[in-house]
Amino acid sequence: MKLIDGKAIAEQIKLEIATEVNHIIAKGGKRPHLAAILVGHDGGSETYVAAKVKACEVCGFKSSLIRYESDVTEEELLAKVYELNKDNDVDGFIVQLPLPKHISEQKIIEAIDYRKDVDGFHPINVGRMAIGLPCYVSATPNGILELLKRYQIETTGKKCVILGRSNIVGKPMAMLMMQKKYPGDATVTICHSHSTNLINECKAADIIIAALGQPNFVKEYMVKEGAVVIDVGTTRVPDSTKKSGFKLTGDVDFNAVAPKCSYITPVPGGVGPMTIVSLMKNTLLAGKKAIYQ
Repeated sequence: MKLIDGKAIAEQIKLEIATEVNHIIAKGGKRPHLAAILVGHDGGSETYVAAKVKACEVCGFKSSLIRYESDVTEEELLAKVYELNKDNDVDGFIVQLPLPKHISEQKIIEAIDYRKDVDGFHPINVGRMAIGLPCYVSATPNGILELLKRYQIETTGKKCVILGRSNIVGKPMAMLMMQKKYPGDATVTICHSHSTNLINECKAADIIIAALGQPNFVKEYMVKEGAVVIDVGTTRVPDSTKKSGFKLTGDVDFNAVAPKCSYITPVPGGVGPMTIVSLMKNTLLAGKKAIYQ
């Protein structure tokens, strides 16, 4: 069993990005600028945004954090989105999800200029990704592809089972793993809460990507010997031994499953750091106007 160290790979990529930013600045180019909108005080969102701001510093980017209380109106938030769309100094921006119930997340996502949508959630970016055109690929699936690539994990012709069908992970992950290039070229099955024979599908899989948000869902008897297991889950489970009062738990019963795997990601330290570094890669592309002029 080999542990996939997302944290180490992410640090390596951040240094690669910082080197490229230094070259851009040395040639008189513009420093990439990422803006983030954070609504309310959700603990998970606060943690993610703080990590993104810190990653910007390491990569040599300029970053701006725009905060609103959870009672902000949809109109006010849309007005800020339109303002950032027009701000020539901002290369890319994100609106941290989830948003309060009274705000339509889809409306906000669609209001973002797709050329600045470094989260890769806008329908234009999702559509371009689906047919294999250059675009901003959503961060978590992109991070997983990078891990598969850096660990030289074979995907061509392999049976890949994706647990979960969300717009942010499950669906884009399936489309990317099907594409005619490496990493990809896999035979993909998506399983979800209504899937019959879910256990048998997992047992037949060469690669399992678990993105259900259900702690310890994937058990040892669901995984065949030598499988590659990528755990996207990050659920906060109460733990009185931790200072924070909780621990991050993945969708995979790690201790039971790991001995059967050829490769497996831990939680934390697997997919999470790669999600943030993928956002940094998209921001670099936005700064260079590498995809959209």
